[in-house]
Amino acid sequence: MTKEEILDILQQIKDPEIPNLSVIELGMIRDVEVNAPNAVIVRFTPTYSGCPATTLIKMEILQRLKAAGVEHIEIVEQLSPPWTTESFSPQALEKLRQAGIAPPHPHHKKGEDPPSLGIPCPYCESTDTKLLSAFGTTACKALYQCNSCGQPFDYFKCH
Repeated sequence: MTKEEILDILQQIKDPEIPNLSVIELGMIRDVEVNAPNAVIVRFTPTYSGCPATTLIKMEILQRLKAAGVEHIEIVEQLSPPWTTESFSPQALEKLRQAGIAPPHPHHKKGEDPPSLGIPCPYCESTDTKLLSAFGTTACKALYQCNSCGQPFDYFKCH
């Protein structure tokens, strides 16, 4: 199997918490090495340590590659450099918006609290929004509400 074929298989694996994004689009797959026709090393970086989806994603990588005929699979959890929201592909940022999740704001810095105001609404694009909670549906998101359309939405925090 070629590296491109392996990447095509991995592109089909979706993040359980953001099911319209693949692990490739999220930047979680750092590299794939094909050492023999049936031996593959996948370098994988979780979005953050302790993410509950990590085990599930790794199991799906193993299942999908085994189903494709790969006999020897090694998943190397690569923690350095750590995953950041800068790992999102441009397509992933648009898919976040389509799913009703505001992508990371360019002026929000890693490690800072989410901004209290001004995150663009993924539904109507208004920046007349307010922070409701620093924690949204998952630990990597914050909960906002749009004052223009009234819609609540998740914001993917920078990290």
